[in-house]
Amino acid sequence: MKENFSWKTIFNIVAILIGNAIYALAVVLFIVPNNLITGGTTGLSLLLYNQFGIPMSGFIFVFNGVMFLIGLFVLGKKFALSTLISTFFYPTAFAFFEKTIGYGGMTSDNLLAVLCAGIMIGVAIGIVIKCGASTGGMDIPPLVINKKVGIPVSVSMYFFDFLILLSQMLFTNKEMVLYGILLVMTYTLVLDNVLVMGKSQTQVKIVSKEYEKINTMISTEIDRGTTLLHAETGYMKNEYPVVLTVISNRELPALNSKVLEIDPNAFMIVSKVNEVHGKGFTFKKEYIEN
Repeated sequence: MKENFSWKTIFNIVAILIGNAIYALAVVLFIVPNNLITGGTTGLSLLLYNQFGIPMSGFIFVFNGVMFLIGLFVLGKKFALSTLISTFFYPTAFAFFEKTIGYGGMTSDNLLAVLCAGIMIGVAIGIVIKCGASTGGMDIPPLVINKKVGIPVSVSMYFFDFLILLSQMLFTNKEMVLYGILLVMTYTLVLDNVLVMGKSQTQVKIVSKEYEKINTMISTEIDRGTTLLHAETGYMKNEYPVVLTVISNRELPALNSKVLEIDPNAFMIVSKVNEVHGKGFTFKKEYIEN
């Protein structure tokens, strides 16, 4: 167990480093060269860079350090440890790319830059969060406010991002504000998909008079577990158990075909589920004889 835990810890640390590196790369390659605006710590650093010439990497390092200390004293050591890597590695990676790659940029098309940056930032934040860590910086004030005042984290986070976006109107035009909003929406959408990636499955409910054959087929041929739910049809008042199973997306066509072979009149309800825990999905299958 200790060996598995240590390998998992090492994997998470490496993934957090990669996530922060991708974030920094997105800012250097797409956001700064195209004068895009965004929220969070990066947005604040862009504001100070454009208004006062303060180096972005230096500001991010100092600001993240201050936020880390606030998080340590207000939110506790456990939270501080989860943000420690991001707090100091992100500005380090940013400074490295700033000096080696510079702000030459990859494209002069603002829309393309927004999409590329949004995808990279969403993936980067998603990787960090899936490893149980935080990106630090402007993630911390909403958590502090939530603990002290009770305001929902999402509300204060969107409020801060909105203020940061508006503040950047001092050095950019209204059109760039729209690009900034699009950027935030893009990486938020990508983030949501990254967080459920690899966990989403397909849930199928089957109503049929041949439920016993279907149940056996799913267990033996599809090799998935089933649950029989007590049910009664609305019109004919027939008491047929509903066969409930959760399968991978690729198994759906095979299941559909086999069910119709058994009962062409079977009623099937197919829906996506965001996350599944249990044998065969989050850990190895085990067959236990009663």
